[in-house]
Amino acid sequence: MTKGILVTSFGTSYEDTRKVTIDAVEQKIQKSFPDYEVRRAFTSNFIIKKLKQRDNIEVDTLAQGLEKMKKDGFTEVIVQPLHVIAGEEFNDIVEEVSKFKDETFDKLELGKPLLYYSQDYNIAVEALKKQLPQMKDTQAVVLMGHGSPNHPANSSYSNLQLVLQDEKLPVYIGVVEGYPTLDHVLEKLKDDNIKEVTLMPYMLVAGDHAQNDMAGDEDDSWKTILEKEGFTVNTYLHGLGENSKYQDIYVQHIKDIMEK
Repeated sequence: MTKGILVTSFGTSYEDTRKVTIDAVEQKIQKSFPDYEVRRAFTSNFIIKKLKQRDNIEVDTLAQGLEKMKKDGFTEVIVQPLHVIAGEEFNDIVEEVSKFKDETFDKLELGKPLLYYSQDYNIAVEALKKQLPQMKDTQAVVLMGHGSPNHPANSSYSNLQLVLQDEKLPVYIGVVEGYPTLDHVLEKLKDDNIKEVTLMPYMLVAGDHAQNDMAGDEDDSWKTILEKEGFTVNTYLHGLGENSKYQDIYVQHIKDIMEK
């Protein structure tokens, strides 16, 4: 029997963050499951094309990865997405994997994204504590999620916010696309008399959204907008994939499949 795990993420063209996030998660998975061969797939055709043209790096799409594993004689395959929520992109993964259900694999299973089961939210908040700074009464952390505006799974961010509130953590979450917006976060910050914030990406990698939309110097970046509103702003340019506790959640979701 040839067993494999196809680790699937959106991908990033930023090499530095890729090494410490996507690479690190894949290495953690390989170490946790030495009887399985771990392979990579990206879901962003734009990123795949850019890496090929700019760096001559070839990364498979999900379909290409599964086709190669079928051709190479794998009989048991687990596809583990590194997405944060079960939004539109996760739906695309579900659809793609379903096309291979009747192929030659004896077993083909799909793992869950970071925030899926109800207990994932509590585990995720505990993991987040590892990277939170010490904060005084007028200080807070603002998380930037990606968002999935046309999908009900976007409510995952509001669910996460409720758990953060239950833990009495001065952490506020907004998203690039969808709800809650930065305007909603701004209103809460002012209501709670926050004067200083640390911006953190609530994404696997600290890629384009983190570097530009969150921490850039452009007029429409979160950093610039918050500074114009009178806040002192710090930035934390590290993706969730760097946090070993978040890596453990993905590992656990693979274990869930195996134990099932």
